[in-house]
Amino acid sequence: MVLTLAFAFALLGVVNVSSAPLAGASTLSATTAFYLDIGGSASIGVQPDATGAHDQRTDRGYSNDLVSIEALKGVTLQLTEIGCSGETTTTMLVGGDKCYNSPDSQLAEAIAFLSAHRDQTGLVTIDLGFNDLKGCLHTLSIDTTCVSTKLALLQQQLPEIVTDLRAAAGPNTTFIGVGHYNPYLADESKGLRGRLFADRTSTMMRSLNQTLGDIYNDDAIPMADVAKQFSLYANGSAGTPSAVARTCALTWMCPSGANKANIHPDDAGYLEIAEAIDAVMPPNL
Repeated sequence: MVLTLAFAFALLGVVNVSSAPLAGASTLSATTAFYLDIGGSASIGVQPDATGAHDQRTDRGYSNDLVSIEALKGVTLQLTEIGCSGETTTTMLVGGDKCYNSPDSQLAEAIAFLSAHRDQTGLVTIDLGFNDLKGCLHTLSIDTTCVSTKLALLQQQLPEIVTDLRAAAGPNTTFIGVGHYNPYLADESKGLRGRLFADRTSTMMRSLNQTLGDIYNDDAIPMADVAKQFSLYANGSAGTPSAVARTCALTWMCPSGANKANIHPDDAGYLEIAEAIDAVMPPNL
């Protein structure tokens, strides 16, 4: 399936639009819609360079793949990516990320974009939550108190963000939340501490995805089940060989040679995320 889609993508090309305003509503057909992609590094297709030491933005992320998938169905998505590596719900609300200078923020950019496109049909994906918890992880250890605190904060802040986005969007805008995979399953190979860490991060990621799912469900927003797409809970256990193998196949966490492990998806992983989003897309935007 991946090879088939990859061949189709090569024929279709990738649509990648900057954050410049899109054409007016009068120029959009019934099969054309804007696509605003909000989130952290994964939302802008970040992958490591050849050494694995440095992250770099690519045009092979899930948003690019989703554009190609929908094009196969006759739907043209005009993509605008405003994501920022390391973005959290806190930086979305109060600023302080690496990309926007106060008083600007990714949330402010999103609100301005949606306000300017209220009379158009569109899609918004929201990819937040993972970075909120990332700071609670250290070398093969987890600060569980930190995780609990951050999850509680996420429960307060993400609904605020969703409310602000909803208020700015027009009636024909579809929102989809994006769930998360667990890159740390790859640490299973690092002895007893690695196995314990992988198991504990799996518990953390279950809690994160459950929290996100509840928040989005309360606002009638579907969430892409990325964990399922990555076989995160295959056979009922996060540490099964199939789940670990999928993590190695779909991320840069199991590099060969002197390359360093990297938590981001590879091309195949981003395609899986795009397919998870596509699975909850409404028949008609």
